[in-house]
Amino acid sequence: MKLKINNLSKTYKNGVKALDNLNLEIGSGMFGLLGPNGAGKSSLMRTIATLQKPDSGTIEFDGINVLEDNISLRKVLGYLPQEFGVYPNMSAENLLDYFARLKGISSSSERKNIVKKVLEVTNLYDQRNKYVSGYSGGMKQRFGIAQLLLNNPKLIIVDEPTAGLDPAERHRFLNVLREIGTNHTVIFSTHIVDDVKELCHEMAILNGGKILAQGTPEQAEERLKGQIWTKIITREELEAYEKEFNVISSKYNQDNTLNIKVHSIEKPNETFINATPQLEDVYFVALKSDQ
Repeated sequence: MKLKINNLSKTYKNGVKALDNLNLEIGSGMFGLLGPNGAGKSSLMRTIATLQKPDSGTIEFDGINVLEDNISLRKVLGYLPQEFGVYPNMSAENLLDYFARLKGISSSSERKNIVKKVLEVTNLYDQRNKYVSGYSGGMKQRFGIAQLLLNNPKLIIVDEPTAGLDPAERHRFLNVLREIGTNHTVIFSTHIVDDVKELCHEMAILNGGKILAQGTPEQAEERLKGQIWTKIITREELEAYEKEFNVISSKYNQDNTLNIKVHSIEKPNETFINATPQLEDVYFVALKSDQ
């Protein structure tokens, strides 16, 4: 069960090239699509979900030609967009029953069983009688997962799902995704590196509508071994260091000094210390190389 994307391109009427001859292959499990805001992640998600047509290219999922047979794809698709609307004053249980009817589940006993199951999977069963409109942001995101699971989709797309969630809600939501990721192909789009590190078996870094890197997080970190260097400097020194070295990130210490990281095949000079590569370093190196 694979999603295959070949030579996908999309340019909007305002001249923005959202997808630039993009190629990608995604198998079962959790796949992280990592990139900054405006990288083309949502454009790719919407194209895969058949909500917009590309200018060129092909998409195939489990034998389905997605661009030519979008009805077949939608039957096996679960999609949670970045913004997914305002809910009426209905309980979660009743609203899920309504969505299940829309998805063609006519048997009331079958709907009851499916609704109970998805509420339990998303840890919302105890809140099933509460209005969804009164849910917290994290609960609404979990409800979004519950409604897309009603038709037991093979392919699940979630676009920036943890943006705006507090740490506790984010943790609960990631646990729900981790649970469903074992039995589905899940594409998880985000600009938060830690989400991908915690959750995904495989990942790709996207920017400017192009794939800059792809593989497992462990493979990506391994490729940078021996190439990340760190040093503590003063704030006043940062500009000079950025001119002389390939500084990929800088973080403040408690004493207002800066801990900088530099990407270099060889040791920049004797004052630098070699650092173990983190996924964040992989991300920044990829983006810097693309500039």
